Amino acid sequence: MFSLKNKIAVVTGACGLLGKEHCKALAEAGATVVVADIDENKCKEFASQLGDMHIGIGVNVSDVSSLQKAKEQILDKYKIIDILVNNAAINDMFENPLAAAEQSKFENYPLSLWEKSLDVNITGVFLCSQILGAVMAEKRQGSIINIASTYGIVAPDQSIYKDEKGEQKFYKSVSYPVTKGAVISFTKFLAAYWGEKNVRVDTLSPGGVENNQDEYFKTNYSNRTLLKRMAAPSDYRGAIVFLASDASSYMTGANLVVDGGWTAI
Repeated sequence: MFSLKNKIAVVTGACGLLGKEHCKALAEAGATVVVADIDENKCKEFASQLGDMHIGIGVNVSDVSSLQKAKEQILDKYKIIDILVNNAAINDMFENPLAAAEQSKFENYPLSLWEKSLDVNITGVFLCSQILGAVMAEKRQGSIINIASTYGIVAPDQSIYKDEKGEQKFYKSVSYPVTKGAVISFTKFLAAYWGEKNVRVDTLSPGGVENNQDEYFKTNYSNRTLLKRMAAPSDYRGAIVFLASDASSYMTGANLVVDGGWTAI
């Protein structure tokens, strides 16, 4: 049931921390993976690491012409798309750590960052689903997996961004949780819309991933989870394969939460 042999899978944001893990998981389950991200050279390089059968393409998820070109490339080579993982997203990073606490405050949060997040995190998911997902609807088969977050379900816990001295180093800014909440709602809409065409649409909501953060943050985050640790990047591989495969054949419109118990209490 978990085999993805002979399936064509497209992963956006594929060269990011979790994007690479999604690609590896799908490839290991037998899928042919289209590694899609903004930097085409990086995509091709990573695709070659996965194996000869996989390809890398450059794509801007918020640009219609870029996505149309990607669609043509994929269909010219494979004729079909079976799986789409809408993983591309922006998570604010502030260039100056000393100014991050002030810049990330809701009262000070720049409109430009808000609009950029909306463009990629929501419009990107909409366009990828509209342009690439429509191929699935025409063929009356497929699985779309939208990547959200625990912060699309519950509000950010701002206390975990305080250091050992209780100083607020920065705030989880407004755009990420708002856009991830929208992704969950979009999933439900599309699952209902394409249900009769046998296109399943589900959300994966991961928790925080350990990635060289400050020790105070890793401790604060881990203490907030039931499993008392942050996720390893590989912790979401099984969930991706499950949602992509026939193992979840009667599942659509759902939000699979894999967060170490963060949202359980």
